[in-house]
Amino acid sequence: MPALTDPSGPRRTRARRGEGDRLREEILGAAEAILIETNDEAAVSIRAVASAVGVTPPSIYLHFADRNALLFAVCERHIQQLEQAMERAAATESDPIERIHRRGWAYLEWALSNPEHYRIIMMSRPDATPDRFVDERLVDTAGLMPVVAELTAAMDAGAIRRDDPLEATKVLWMLIHGVASLLISKPMFPFASPEEVYERMFSMVRAGFAIGR
Repeated sequence: MPALTDPSGPRRTRARRGEGDRLREEILGAAEAILIETNDEAAVSIRAVASAVGVTPPSIYLHFADRNALLFAVCERHIQQLEQAMERAAATESDPIERIHRRGWAYLEWALSNPEHYRIIMMSRPDATPDRFVDERLVDTAGLMPVVAELTAAMDAGAIRRDDPLEATKVLWMLIHGVASLLISKPMFPFASPEEVYERMFSMVRAGFAIGR
């Protein structure tokens, strides 16, 4: 009896010692490419990624517990890019409130440029979220602590009214997350441009922090 052949094409041979990390990177790269090309997390299936890399689906499970773990591993790289973008945006500004203003715009720009990554990281169900992205750790993941420091500096300088800086930062994040999530999920709604929406939101923030309120 002739040997059965795989109609999908040649497959890799078993990885040699030391090649596991390289295969993991290839899996992440393939999943990332599918996510960017389709802009749809549902398209990132274990079978599709395995086919793109040239391995069998069980090979994926040697590196990632399930599809969800793979998706979050892809997005984990991008959340680092978000934090870096926020730092770059604030780097040349000395005024703490303007630094927050620039950080917020960088956050919104990143979310709108990476809508599926943003959905996965910030809008997934709690039971679908890996431990490293649990809510308690989002204080760091969302880049909140620098904002806490900048609000504290502004309050200490008497530039804005005194408040709990951490709680105020959480409210700021809720505001900008609301803007980001609505612009992503309701693209046909007649909102103003993202720039206009953000500037109006931040003008309300400035008014809310004004001394004497």
